[in-house]
Amino acid sequence: MRDLSLYLSLVLTFATFITAHVTIVYGLASRPPRSRALVAFLVAPLGLYWAARERMWVRAAAWVAGAVGYGVARWLARR
Repeated sequence: MRDLSLYLSLVLTFATFITAHVTIVYGLASRPPRSRALVAFLVAPLGLYWAARERMWVRAAAWVAGAVGYGVARWLARR
């Protein structure tokens, strides 16, 4: 049962992180300068920074929650 819960938490937190990152890139693509979207797609932490500067608070919070949750789940899975 522990393996299943760790597996599900890994999948869900990673999906949250990726979904938040894609929505940040999409949001940046709809605001000038649009070149930030391409850079943010390739360099994830810049996407978080620019999302916070553009006041995309929910997207930035989801990004952080997904990244931290995934890191914790990975750490627990290695133990």
